[in-house]
Formats: sequence, structure tokens, C-alpha cells
Amino acid sequence: MAELYTGGTIWTGGPSPRRVEAVLVRDGTVVALGTLPEVGAATVGGERIERFHLEGKALLPGFVDAHTHFLTGGRKLGGIHLREVSSRGELVRSLADFASTLPAGGWITGGDWDHQRWGGVLPTRDWIDEATPDHPVWVHRLDIHMTLANSRALEIAGIDASTPDPDGGEIVRDADGRPTGILKDTAMDLVGRHLPPPSGDDEERWLAAAARYALSRGITQIHDVDGWASLHTYRRVHDRGTLPLRVYAAVPMRTHRELADFIATHGRGDDRLHWGALKAFVDGSLGSATAWMHEPFEGESGNTGLVVTDLDELRSDILAADRAGLHPVVHAIGDRANDWLLDVFEETIRTGEERDRRLRVEHAQHLSPSALARFGALGVVPSVQPAHLVDDGRWAETLVGADRGARTYAFASLRRHGARLAFGSDWTVADLDPLATVQAAVTRACAGDAHPDGWTPSERIDLETALVAHGHGAAFSGFAEGRTGSIDVGMAADFVVLDRDPFTVDETDLSALSVEYTFVEGFLAFTHGADV
Repeated sequence: MAELYTGGTIWTGGPSPRRVEAVLVRDGTVVALGTLPEVGAATVGGERIERFHLEGKALLPGFVDAHTHFLTGGRKLGGIHLREVSSRGELVRSLADFASTLPAGGWITGGDWDHQRWGGVLPTRDWIDEATPDHPVWVHRLDIHMTLANSRALEIAGIDASTPDPDGGEIVRDADGRPTGILKDTAMDLVGRHLPPPSGDDEERWLAAAARYALSRGITQIHDVDGWASLHTYRRVHDRGTLPLRVYAAVPMRTHRELADFIATHGRGDDRLHWGALKAFVDGSLGSATAWMHEPFEGESGNTGLVVTDLDELRSDILAADRAGLHPVVHAIGDRANDWLLDVFEETIRTGEERDRRLRVEHAQHLSPSALARFGALGVVPSVQPAHLVDDGRWAETLVGADRGARTYAFASLRRHGARLAFGSDWTVADLDPLATVQAAVTRACAGDAHPDGWTPSERIDLETALVAHGHGAAFSGFAEGRTGSIDVGMAADFVVLDRDPFTVDETDLSALSVEYTFVEGFLAFTHGADV
């Protein structure tokens, strides 16, 4: 049996996007597209054709999210949600209310709080101790580079005034040297390692929840950077034939030898689940004032951010991983971090064998003038998250100033210099919402009243470029564009159906479009109104 999709707008995406009248799918693969007569000529005599009438809706390639913490996101769906909290009192009440739902001793995790919502003052354990006396608290800021711990969690971790800052991290202290409860970057692990370890059933439950949520947003493929435990979970589920969407899994860069051995034994997977990427970090984040910058943050003369990994070791690991045929995908936020990483990537290309590398900079957020051209010249992929600018635009220039702010999230400049953009969310740093991501890239509109004409309007990109970046571009960044990310003959039937044609709505309304259906390899994986 074959399926015929027609009766609405069909946009193919890919490197040469076009509109067609109909698409024919057989055994989960596109076998024909074009006009109805052209597609009809591809049918087989006597073959049963199931017609999927779009009823005027729009069919596009399924979205590909190039950067997620996927199982972490699934776990957080059941944790506390603090993203919308806008005052100290609301933070305390939210934690107290959530604590009342847990047995004594149960950890409170999740979070996604943003101190910029209440004026930029960092919370402390003194704010929340009275509200959470029976529960250790370890809740992330939304950028996942800073956590708030209460006194009980600090006590469990053995953190006190005498505890030294770990390399690449900071225990924030008050004027008397007492830890405030804020832990930055590698210091977060001092508490995080004490969380009860999840079971395999827990991880599979998180995967199922995350996948339902992703499919409801029209996402048919994700890149996950959460590491080995997540990869093993994906493999268990995939071995049973029940992995509901496509996954490209990354593991820590420091385990590149282990990954090379794993690939020698198990191969690299298939087009539903594959691996080979290695994730590492150069620096921290903007919101935590730990991004590695050439010049200090505004008003902080001694602070140019943090290097969170030994740079000699990271350079050596990147070169070794490349020699082993593996795929470095490295976090760099600050302009100095990006320049350092581009130098290492250039060395990797210059000294290594000639091949298709697709080296990736995750975030590529603040760029020096010279870096803008180097991405395209080197063929390095900027794996970027436009939705982050919606919040950052309200306050970022108070940390980096107007000059550096103008080279922040510089998508149009990167494209002009020949870089191939890959879009993602960094879920749960931003919501897993491709339409909101696309709207942010097209409008550069920020939360509240900041930048009413968009933050650095010259860095807007057009809708078609943004949609391609969230489909073919993201698939390309994971070596999967031969099967996914566009609609063409031989491609998997990974589709999203929207209630309206995105090219006909106001650019400020893109995020209001509704996902009606999501198909993965021709299988109807989500229907609007279904429980997610």
C-alpha cells in the first residue's frame, strides 16, 4: 500500500526548496512528488492507495532539533517548573508548594529559573531554606550553567566555607565567605553527584515523555548531548523496535577512546539511531557571566568568564577524536571561546586527512569580527539556538555592551559569509518549540518591551532560510541529510502538518501555528488533541 498526500500546501525544504501538489510514500519512503499526474505515474497497477487529504493545511519536512538534553528534558517534565517565576516571593511559594507533594527527603530538581526576571539579583539558600526544610533542593537556572541549592543539599554534598572552588567552576559566597547556594558550571557537580541514580525504567519513562512532547511540536529527529546513559537507553528501546523518533547521540569528548572502541564493536547505528559525536565545553554561559570573553563583562573589571575545561587536554582530545573519524561538537559562548575553538578546528583540518568533517560549534553566541567569516571559510557548522535571544535580548547588553551585543546571535552575518546554520533549542534551556525558534530568528523580537524593532534587526534571516536551518541544516550537521530534513524522492516520510501555511501568516504569529499531525517514516506519530 502507498500513501498519497495532497489537498494543501506542500513545501519540500532542503537545499532547493519548492512547492509541490502531491507526495507519494511507499514503505515509509518518498517515491514521487510533483503534480498529481506526475505522482500518479509512479503508482503501481493494482496498488492500494490511501489518500491523506490535507484539507488546506501545510505539509513540511519534520523539524530536526540539533541540540537537546533530551532525557533531562523528559525528567524535568515531572519536576518543578520555575521559568515564569518573576519575584523572590513567587520562587519561595513555588518551591514550598512543590515540596508539599513529595515525601520527606525527596529531592526537588528541575527549575529553569531566571534571576533577570526579578531584577538580576541571584537567589540564595536563605531565601528558600524555611520553605524546604525536609527536602534537598538542586534547581538549575534556565541556561543549565548555574544551580541554586538549599542548605540541606549543601550539607549532603559537604560544601561549606572551607570547600575550594573546583577548576572551571565557582561556589558563590557572601561577604563572610559562606556559600550562598549558587553553584556555577563545574561546581554544580559537587551537589549533582549526590542525586539518587535513576533506574533504567526511570530513563525509559523520561524518554517516552520527552518523545511525546517533541512529536507534539512537529519534531521528528533530535540530537542529544546527554551522554552514555542516554545512548544506552536509546539502544535498549531501539532494539525493541519502539524508538519513536530519530536520534543522533553524543557522548563526552573525554571518552573518545571508549567511543572509538564502541563503534569498532557496534558500528555507528542506523538512520533511526546513530552515534559518533563527542560533546565538550570551552566556557560557561552569558547568563551566569561565565562565557569566556576577550574583554571583561560590563561593570566587572576582573571577570572575563570561565574556561571550564583544561584547554591543552581539550585541544588534544579534539585532534585525537578527529583522527579516529569521530565528530567533535563543542560548546563555545564567548567571543574568546569561539576564537580559540576555531583555531583548534583550523588546526584539525590543516593537519588531518581530507574528508567531510562537519565540525560544530554549539551556540556560537558572541563572535569577534574575524570569527564571522571563519565559519564559512572553514566549513564549521554554527549549531545555534535562536529562541535564546528572546530572553537574552532584555539584558545581554548590560553585560557585554552594544558593540559586542551587535555580534550576538549573528545569524545573517554567518549566512552571508557562507556558513550553514543548524537550528536547535538546547531544551530545556529553551522550550522544545521549533516554531518559536523560527519566529525568533525571523523577527529577533525580545520578551517585554526590549528592542521593539528587534534586537539588531540587520541579523534577521528570512523564513525560508530559518525553516531550512531547522530541517535540512540540522540534519546535515548530524550527517543525516541523505535521509531526513527535506521532502524528496528517497527521503524518509518524516513530515509535520501545520494548520496554516507559514509563508502566509504574519511573522509575529509563526509560533501560534498549530501542529496538526507528525509522521515519522510514514507512521502517524502525533495527532492534534492527543494526550502528550
